[in-house]
Amino acid sequence: MERILISVVGPTAIGKTTLGIELAKYFKTEIISADSRQFYSEMSIGTAVPSETELAQVPHHFIQHRSIHEEYTVGDFEREALDKLNDIFKENKVVVMVGGSGLYIDAVTKGLDHFPEIDAEIRTRLNQELLDNGITKLQEQLKDLDREYYEKVDLNNPHRLIRALEVCIGSGLPYSSFLNREKKSRDFATITIGLEADRKIIYDRINRRVDLMMAQGLLEEVSSLKEYSALNALQTVGYRELFRFMEGDFDLDTSIAEIKKNTRRFAKRQLTWLRKKGDILWVDHEYNLKEVLQKVEQEIGKK
Repeated sequence: MERILISVVGPTAIGKTTLGIELAKYFKTEIISADSRQFYSEMSIGTAVPSETELAQVPHHFIQHRSIHEEYTVGDFEREALDKLNDIFKENKVVVMVGGSGLYIDAVTKGLDHFPEIDAEIRTRLNQELLDNGITKLQEQLKDLDREYYEKVDLNNPHRLIRALEVCIGSGLPYSSFLNREKKSRDFATITIGLEADRKIIYDRINRRVDLMMAQGLLEEVSSLKEYSALNALQTVGYRELFRFMEGDFDLDTSIAEIKKNTRRFAKRQLTWLRKKGDILWVDHEYNLKEVLQKVEQEIGKK
């Protein structure tokens, strides 16, 4: 059997962690996390990091392994994840990857477009512009510098906007000019399992998760990071909205409602991205584990 990477995908809050652990236990293997929000040691509650009990069931990698104060790019993750996969494949022909960050999943399974080195100060300045002036200014700037990418990027995703802008500014060339170049092939096959549910169920799960995060102490976690709010790692849902509460822009109830709304939007974007992919084995979120394992075994047999 050739090397197999089982990639578990789906919208946020649908239960990817649980299924990933069950698959890793069945194949007696390890988990690569491709959730870019869970890389940072200072962020736990707002990123829904797996619990200590979950982490203890099978070995996990790329969970809280970096600090928010470190520069960590998707290119860094691609290189480190491939190195880790090679290590695990020496002992086991199957590895499980779990995560909801499409760019990071593609980095491992397909490879990245490669970009020139950019001065980190540019990103810092753009993050500060986001805090000071909001996302609209960044959208307008991208429209001027790279109309092609502006027409297709998710304009409500500050990470994507800032990444594109820093490349435009730092290189003097449009971000889109670096896309879709030839990539290195992978020496493993990927089986992608997607968890799905009716949109109402997904949104209800998101709303309940946000309420649970607040009960677990999300406000206190975000408060402890307030002085670092301009850092790139903290430009994310659940943190941005509470920073605005602390700055007096929202009351607390409005901030919580904004977290729920923006998380639902994020889930919608995830689903849009996933639906464009034609190679996903879809499974209902209330799956029968034995049936899922049988399907995966069949897919492995085809490989």
